[in-house]
Amino acid sequence: MKKVITVLVLCLSLSLLFFACMKKKDMTSKTDWKLVWSDEFEGDSLNPENWNYQEEKAGRFNEEWQRYTNSTENAYVENNQLVIKAIHEGDRHGINQYTSARLNTANKQAWTYGKIAARIKLPQGKGIWPAFWMLGANIDENGGDTPWPFTGEIDIMEMFGTKDDAVVEANIHYANTSGKHTMMGAEDFKLEEGIFADDFHVFEIIWDAQSITWLVDGKTYAKTSITSKEFKPFHKDFFILLNIAVGGTYAGYPDNTTVFPQYMYVDWIRVYQRQ
Repeated sequence: MKKVITVLVLCLSLSLLFFACMKKKDMTSKTDWKLVWSDEFEGDSLNPENWNYQEEKAGRFNEEWQRYTNSTENAYVENNQLVIKAIHEGDRHGINQYTSARLNTANKQAWTYGKIAARIKLPQGKGIWPAFWMLGANIDENGGDTPWPFTGEIDIMEMFGTKDDAVVEANIHYANTSGKHTMMGAEDFKLEEGIFADDFHVFEIIWDAQSITWLVDGKTYAKTSITSKEFKPFHKDFFILLNIAVGGTYAGYPDNTTVFPQYMYVDWIRVYQRQ
């Protein structure tokens, strides 16, 4: 009997030790991120080691109306925040009547996998299309050898001017096995109250070899697997982009109800990877 009790006590002790170890492992899995890059936008100008101003003529992408400039009128640092400013410079609505900025980290900062997050206060209004997103580092428009969508695209956050200003969208773009442009199928996140222009929110993805997960303010709202053959581009380096588009086939177009200028404020961007 004594031996039976001893064996039972030993089994119980081992079980408790096992569950304690598992709990510790689970806790570690939630906190084993290491910060590998960030921009807190301190100082009075953009860090040239991190960012490019991508100049593009109006209509270059998605029939958008704005020109992307390298002007500090359209993108600058103020009060320890990056400010992207969309300006109505013309005297009418239409193509080439607006300027804005499209910033990227191409050929400067890129990563495969990680947690990519930014704290952003968004613009608002009909035809306004802000985005925080990523492209494959080998895309040809930035000196690479591969055209879009074969490089892949990860839309961490987009807000379309045709929708509610309380709604942001998650998506990915890629080429399927037949070489045709394909999307994940957009997933929306809607604020319970107010709009995204009212305050800052944290937009992020968790990206690993199996999947990409989207979160707003720590709340998960979308996830997609990237394990099949057509998702091969999502296992290579991607760089970050930030921009405000004006109009376009996905966002609709501004009208007299749209107030200008419009601003996107970025408090910080941070990239973490597993230790």
